[in-house]
Order: sequence, then structure tokens, then C-alpha cells
Amino acid sequence: MTWTLMVPRQVERLVVKVFNTEGAEAGSLELPPVFQLPVRKDLIRRAFLSAFTAMLQPKGRDPMAGRRTTAKYWGVGYGIARVPRLPNGTARFVVSARKGHIAFPPTPDRVLREEVNKKERAHAIASALAATSRIELVKARGHVFTADTLPIVVVDDAEENIGDSKRAREWLSKLGLWDDIVRSQEGTGIRAGKGKMRGRRYVEPKSILFVLTSYEKPLAKAVRNFPGVDIATPGNLGILHLAPGGVPGRLTVFSKTALEEVSRKFEVVFL
Repeated sequence: MTWTLMVPRQVERLVVKVFNTEGAEAGSLELPPVFQLPVRKDLIRRAFLSAFTAMLQPKGRDPMAGRRTTAKYWGVGYGIARVPRLPNGTARFVVSARKGHIAFPPTPDRVLREEVNKKERAHAIASALAATSRIELVKARGHVFTADTLPIVVVDDAEENIGDSKRAREWLSKLGLWDDIVRSQEGTGIRAGKGKMRGRRYVEPKSILFVLTSYEKPLAKAVRNFPGVDIATPGNLGILHLAPGGVPGRLTVFSKTALEEVSRKFEVVFL
């Protein structure tokens, strides 16, 4: 699906370097107009919350939980608390009693999901794309790199010719990006709280996002297990990839063809 976005004209289009499979500069490229959009942090935050909360599943309690009992109120004159009791004197039903009901149980009627309009979501994704070219925003997210232009664009041959992790590490080192993966590895730690018991034991900072033409490319398989790395294609590139936590400025690597597909998806009309 193609989205047409109408925005005020910004500064001149940015020119970025194109790198080859050896990590050397192989030319330059003019970024598509979508990278000229202003960064709307408010829209990005809303779109992120919408995508994040869409994964939540409502849960609730049985309305009769803790209330299925034969206990009755005995009345006054027994010198004990006036709560429903079984014939043997055991209290039931009330919140403070064993096997009683919960005071304020979770309810499936609670609104968990943030709703966002389709055009707002498209504008937020395009704005998050533009943020990947802003060096100050990428550094503000905590990414570590030495490149002087962003995003990083590589030739299409890199998707095919870099097929193992050892070569991928050497290649990323030449591009000045490997330090960000080291940062993610050093920042990985055990989660605080009960998430440790629920299959979410470790917290891993996000590092590089690779936008490639396919998940089956050798480069995708070579880098997918690096700490904090995510793989995306132009067809499913979303706000969770571009702005984790609702914060724009993800350090991103595009293949040349993938960048062209992204530019066709977001057509920008300047006023």
C-alpha cells in the first residue's frame, strides 16, 4: 500500500554515502523525500503505543470466584466478627477471609489498547523513518557509531556476499557500527521483577536495524543473532522497528533496493 503525505517543504534533500561489501565508500545517493519530513515525536509515541498495546490480551476473573459458598451470616451475639461463616465457624466470602473473593479483580472490560487512525500511523512511520537520518536523534537514543552520514546505505551485493557472522563482524567494524552491538551486549542483564519467571528473563538493548529485501538473504542470516539486532523488510517495516519504546532515531542500515522500495511506499508531496 502506498501512502501520500503532504507536508511543508523542508531543507534540501540529504546526500548519504553508499558502502560496498568491503566497507569502503562506493558512491553517494540522494535520500528519498520521506527523509525530509519533520520528526513528530507525539505521533510516533501514539503509533508506538497502539502497536505495543495491540499485543496485550485482556484477562479477567470469573465474576463468581470466591462467592460460591454455603456460608451464611449468623447474626449478632456470638462475640465474633459478623461475616458469613460455615457451620464449623470458618469465615468465607469476604475479602479478608481465606478462599474469599478478591477486592478489585482484573476485568476484561478494561480498555488496554491505544487506537490510532490509519493516516496518523502512516505519518508516524514516515516521521520515524526521517528520524533515522538525524544524527543528533540517533545519538540521543544511545547508539554508538562513527559514520558521518545516516542512515547507512549499502550496495545490494552485500545481501548476497556477506553470509557468515565472522565476515559480518569485520564488515560492520569497517562501517563503524560494531561498537553499537558491543554496547548492546554489555547492556544485557537480568530483568527486574516477575518477568524473570515468565520467559522474559533478560533485557537486551536495541542496536542496529537492518532493512533488507528478504529475510532469507545471507546477510540477514549472518547478523540476526547479534545482540540487539532486528531485521525488517520494506513490506513490514513498522513503528516497533524504527522507534523502540516510542523514541525515534534507530541506527539503521538499508540496502539500496530496500531503500527504493521504502521510498515508493511513502510518496511525499511538498506544499
